[in-house]
Formats: sequence, C-alpha cells, structure tokens
Amino acid sequence: IVSKSVDQILTFLIEHLPPQMHLVIATREDPSLPLARLRARGQLTELRAADLRFTSSEAADFLNQVMELNLSAEEITALETRTEGWVAGLQLAAISMRGHPDPASFIQSFTGSHHFVLDYLVEEVLAQQPETVQTFLLRTSILDRMCGSLCAAVLFEATASGQKTLEYLEHANLFIVPLDDERRWYRYHHLFAELLRQRLQQSDNVAEYHIRASQWFENNDLMLEAFHHAAAADDIERAVRLMESNAMPLHLPGAATVILKWLESLPTAVLNAQPALWWKQAALLLIIGQGQITGVEEKLQATEAALAATTLPGAEPDDETRNLIGKIAVARSLLAQTQHQAETSLVQARRALEYLHPSNLPYRSTATQSLGFAYYLQGDRMEAGRAYTEALSLAHAAGDVSDAFMATTRLGQIQESGNQLYVAAETYQRALQLIGDYPPPNSPVAYLGLARIHYEWNDLDVAEQYGEKSLRLARQYDQVIDRLILSELFLARLKLTRGDAVGAADILSQAEQTARQKNFTQRLADIVAAQAFILLRQSNIVAAVQLTHRYDLPLMLGQYDLPLMRARVLLAQGDPSAALAVLEPLHQQAEAKGWADERLKAMVLQMVALRAHGEKDKAVRLLGEALALAEPGGFIRLFVDEGLPMARLLSEAATRGISPDYIGRLKAVFDAEKRKNEDKPDLPPSSPAQPLIEPLSQRELEILKLIAQGLSNREIGGRLFLALDTVKGHNRRIFDKLQVQSRTEAVARARELSLL
Repeated sequence: IVSKSVDQILTFLIEHLPPQMHLVIATREDPSLPLARLRARGQLTELRAADLRFTSSEAADFLNQVMELNLSAEEITALETRTEGWVAGLQLAAISMRGHPDPASFIQSFTGSHHFVLDYLVEEVLAQQPETVQTFLLRTSILDRMCGSLCAAVLFEATASGQKTLEYLEHANLFIVPLDDERRWYRYHHLFAELLRQRLQQSDNVAEYHIRASQWFENNDLMLEAFHHAAAADDIERAVRLMESNAMPLHLPGAATVILKWLESLPTAVLNAQPALWWKQAALLLIIGQGQITGVEEKLQATEAALAATTLPGAEPDDETRNLIGKIAVARSLLAQTQHQAETSLVQARRALEYLHPSNLPYRSTATQSLGFAYYLQGDRMEAGRAYTEALSLAHAAGDVSDAFMATTRLGQIQESGNQLYVAAETYQRALQLIGDYPPPNSPVAYLGLARIHYEWNDLDVAEQYGEKSLRLARQYDQVIDRLILSELFLARLKLTRGDAVGAADILSQAEQTARQKNFTQRLADIVAAQAFILLRQSNIVAAVQLTHRYDLPLMLGQYDLPLMRARVLLAQGDPSAALAVLEPLHQQAEAKGWADERLKAMVLQMVALRAHGEKDKAVRLLGEALALAEPGGFIRLFVDEGLPMARLLSEAATRGISPDYIGRLKAVFDAEKRKNEDKPDLPPSSPAQPLIEPLSQRELEILKLIAQGLSNREIGGRLFLALDTVKGHNRRIFDKLQVQSRTEAVARARELSLL
C-alpha cells in the first residue's frame, strides 16, 4: 500500500471509528498514519521488535521443545545473544543445527554468512530495497555505530542524505537498532551487519570506506574509533599516528587492549623496522595492569634489539633514537614501581630525563612523576613533593590532563601525609575537576584521599560516599589491586567505627583473599594490622597476638600500622612498658624522616601507654604537643578512636587549660558517641561474631553447641550420625581455632565470643 489516497481514507476511518470497532494492522513498516497523535491519546497499542523478540526462557522452549534440540543453558544463551532474540534467526539456526555433531562450535560460527540466514536476509530484506539503499547498507556496514553525518562521509554524500536514509531504515524496520532517545546514533542487527560486511568484501574496496570513517571519527575527536578503522584499512602509518596522539583515551576500559592486540598482530618485520612499536607494546602492558607486567621487559629488550639493528655501529644516536631510549627508561622505571623497587625506579627515571628530548614534555612529566614516586617509596617525602610539583608544571605545559591529574593527586597525598588536611582536600578536589565522564584508573586515589580526610573530620556519611566511589572505580579497573585493597581497608575501618565488626571483618577477609589470589603481598601487613584492630575491639587478645606475630616485616612505607598494632596488642595484654619500647623508636624514626602523620599516630598511642604506665603528667604534656600538631588539620577521629583512655586524658588536659577550644570540640564528639551507644537497644546480635583467625564452620558450631550441653564424643557422633574419629577430628580443629586445650576452655572461650 503506497497510495496516499489509501492513507487518507484509512486515517479518516480511524478518526471516526465507532467505539466497538478496532483496527488491527500487521506490517513490517510503520504505515503513513497519524501514529504520534493516536499514541498521545492512548488510542494505539503497539507490538514492536522488542516485544516480539524471544526472551532467554522463550528461546529455550523454542529450541529444545519445538525444534527438539538438546542444548545446554549456556548454548541457548549464546545463540539468543547471537540472534538478539530474532525468532526467524533462531529458527534458521535450529534448522541448520539439526544433526550437527558439535552444537557449541556451530553456535560460535553462526553468523550472517551462514547459508540459511544469508538466503533469508538477501531474499526477504536486501533484495527488496532500491539500489541506492542497498549501496548505503553495504558501505555503512563497516560501522559499529553510525549517525547521519558519519554515513554521509563514508558514502561521499550530503549530510542530509545520510540522516534521511537512517530514518527511512528505522521506519522500514530494516534490522536497525537506535542507540539513543534522540535517534541520532544507530547500529545494525549483528547477523544483518555480518551479512552486509561479507557481501561488501566480495564486491568493493573496503579499505577506502574505513579510511573515510577514520577521518570522520578523528575530526570529531573520537580517536579510539578513528584508530579502529585505520587499523581495519591496514593503514599502519595512520594507525600509529592516531595511537600516539595525546587525545587517545587510553584510560577508557579496554582501549589499551584494542591497540595492543593490533600491535601484536603486526609482522615481526614491521615491528623491527619501527622499534617504537615494540616499545608501545610494553607501555600498553603497563597500562593494562599488574597481571600483564611479565611481558614488559621482553618487549623493551626487543625494542633495544631493533634499535641496534637499525643504527650504524659506532654512530652517535640521533634525537629520535635518544628520545626512544628515554621512553624505554620511563617504562623500566614504572615497571620497577609496580614491584616497589625504589632504587631501580630512581636510576631509570634519571636516565629517562637524561635522554628524553627537551620538547617531549608529556614523557618528561611522566619520568619526573616516576622520580617522585621512587623518592616516596624511599620515605623522602620532601623530594617527592618537589618532583610532583615539577611534573605537574610539565603536564600543564604539555596539555596532558591525565598526567596533570596524577601529579595533582600525588601532591594531595604528600599534603595529607604532612597533616595539611584542608590543603590536601582542596588539592584532591582540584584533581577531580580535571577528569571528565570517564575517570582514569588512578582516580580512586583522589576519592580515597577525600574519604580519609572526611573520616578524620568525623564527617562519616561523606567519608562513606567517597570511599564507596573509590571502591567502585577500583573494581572497574580491577587490574589495579593496590587501590582496590586500600579502598576495602578504609571501608572496613569505617564499618568498625559504626559498630559493625562483623561487616568490617568480612571486607578484610575479601581483601586478604584478593591479595593472595593476585599474589599482591605489599598490602598484607596493612590487612593484618586492620584485622588485629578488630580482634582487639572484640577483646580477643590471644588471636590478635598470634596474628601480628605471623608477620615479621621490616618497617617500610605502608607497613607502619603493623608495629603500631603490636604496641596496641602489648597495651591490651597489660604491658605498657613493652609497648613504650616499641613506640619510642617509631616516634624517633618518623620525626627524623619528617613523616608528620606517622609521628602523630605514634604520639597518640604513646600518651595512652604512658598513662597506663602511671606517667600521667608526661602523657598530658605529650597530649599538649599532639594537640598543637593536630589542630591546624582539624583531626578528630585520631583522638576519639582511642576511646575511654583518651577521653580521660583530654579531661585532665582541660583542667590544666591546654587547648580549651580544641579539647571542647573533641569532648563534644565523645559525649555524642556515648549518648548514641546508650540509646542503642540491648538486643542480641543477629549473627554471632567470630573474631577468629579462621572462623568455625557450620558443622563445627553444631558440635561446639553439643559439647556445651555436656554430650560425650560418642553421644555427639550418635546424634549427628558421625563416626567417632570424625567427631574427634572436628574437636581438634575447634580447639585449634579457639586456641584452647580442653572442652571446658572451649566452652568458656565460645561464650566469651558469643558463639553460644
């Protein structure tokens, strides 16, 4: 029906339908009727492609019951995804699959080029269209997504023609899927696109269309898609230029992997002729993450070998070669950082700055940042701060937003470690202003910094928001294990502060599991310290002692919390003298190195130990010093988290007129928390806390309860239908986990831990 008079008559009929009459139209194309007006009046019921597609359960019924195939759930899901629920596509696949010896491999290879699908799509869809539309479909099939101006660029036609044809295709329901509400971006159905691409390959110069698409994407600042089409056209020169562009969004998930796969597909002869391509592979492996660093050094050595082969013996390296040598050193410096090899990182960063061209500001910025981080690993925060400041200046001069973000964030860390919390918060916020809709992989650092600061200011709700954001981003870039674990450590501490010890322990258990699975041992000491802190809060001193002594690590950056935790354990054991013997050298070392944050932590614990040791006057004097250091940063939780001993010390300091305003603020928080705890109803816990190194299993808890009822091992075996030796084995494991020697001790310990 193409006659306008028919449309007009039908419209008149619809406008004057009697109430008992309904009109049903079955059509592949939208008819030329006032659909929008009818839709707005609520007089139109539509069954569109989305309604007609099979769901997974419908596809399963159709394939296994109607078509009598015996497919697994995974095979059905794969086929349903491949066909996007298109019923005819599922039927054609099922017909093709009957009697096939390997359904899984068939599904994997099922495409628009399969003969049944090809015949159907050609006869029912493609051949029915005018030649101009067929040409449009074939040439634009190279696009994963398309808009009017992009299609026009690929076809060398006017912009209006491209948009008009897309609208026609959607109107005609020609296997085209809108990607936004504005109907600007579209894509083809997967099977239809595969058919079109196959036919295009047989009949035309595909590379030409890819180049046009690449140019359009580059002109519109969509560099990753521009690169994709340049690579598809096998235009190596263009692909390399786009790959090296500062505008290439390597921080987007999967972007580095796309480029790396293309580089690895190039012949060795091409890579050897352009040594920088070997280097780029190493750089991308570093970007992708720690799970990939094993191949980095191999690629760097291949770069050096290719350089040597293309350089005349004895000849001085030219500027381009020197620059590449500098970039190799940058990669080695970053590689050393992932393994916390500070000295190697320092040497390579200095070598990079020696060789990099003075105008190569982006890489000089990266090398200077690497220099700063090496200083930071060595504990020289002053030099690290200077390097980060210089790196930030270079990044701004280069217009490199990613490097500017990293340098700004690291400056924030230096300020935070110097107890300049207000300045650090502003710096972190300034860093976040630099990033757009797609935060880079290191963005969790800024969010986590703000979370720590707001926690310290006792702004717990805001701290939680920043902490959760940090964790979400760290999981998104799951190759960056360090940021993931640090986010989990923070949220565990926050849960403990809010009284959820079980939730905190669960998070730490997950963090430890992640660290061990990924072989990331650098943060195990911090995890252990946090676990011991929870055990102490639950008065499980025995387990805390054993946990802290499992790790005999040297005092390094990032491991400062474990020696402090050992001092806490000694205090909990009633040995303040031994605690002071641990804390004094920590205080002195932190002061000598200029570690303001660690010095303040040591002082706070020292004053608690001094008070417990009976040296109240000395403790109050030290508290006065600590308050003077802490007040400019607005520290609150540092003191409040120490509980009743600190509250008493603050009261004593207040009677002596020390920092009255600041102490007043701290005591107000203590009083508020005391009231909150008093207001909590005295309800039994919903689930028993198990502050153990290894929790009891469900079966072990069952046996423990029967032991508490006085049943013998033989009686327990009879009750649970277990062999006597099995019961004895469970007993041994229960005793080991509870750290006891007898049944009586086990029951007493279990009651202490609220396990019974």
